Amino acid sequence: MQDDVGTWEVWMVAAQAGDGTAYNAVLKACAPYLRGVARRRLREPASIEDAVQDALLTIHALRHTWDPARPLRPWLAAIADRRAIDVARRELRRNGREVAVEAADDLADSRATDSEERAAATQLRRAIADLPASQRTALRLAKIEDLPLAEAAARSGLSIGALKVATHRAMATLRKRLGGEP
Repeated sequence: MQDDVGTWEVWMVAAQAGDGTAYNAVLKACAPYLRGVARRRLREPASIEDAVQDALLTIHALRHTWDPARPLRPWLAAIADRRAIDVARRELRRNGREVAVEAADDLADSRATDSEERAAATQLRRAIADLPASQRTALRLAKIEDLPLAEAAARSGLSIGALKVATHRAMATLRKRLGGEP
């Protein structure tokens, strides 16, 4: 089977008509292209792969919206670029203003020498443990595991709105208990 873009379009038309083999072929063929698009915005291999996987999931969810009268490559590039931006934003958010719970565990590790750091890590773990179960779960899925909202909601059994509220309340409670901003 060829891997040229014209073939991708033929496969995508067949996939839209329900041909699973063609669908599998177009996803396999376009993955390196999606990776190249993601590589323009991201540097870390794991981040690039996250963006590619997110793009493939988006393509799966939106494949019915592609118009066969239009070229496939720009449609794929737009999806991959947006997913790469999403990954970059998540990383910026996580690295810029949040400390992962795993980092708090590392601080409390017996190898940590600063007693203030160990005390702060212990205080953070206790504050998280004291949260209501729904808030702990929302915090773990949405912030620590950094899952997309729809996936976190599905895994928690909460609606997306309820997950957002629980996460917000958990963060506000932690800030309050740990002396951060209100």
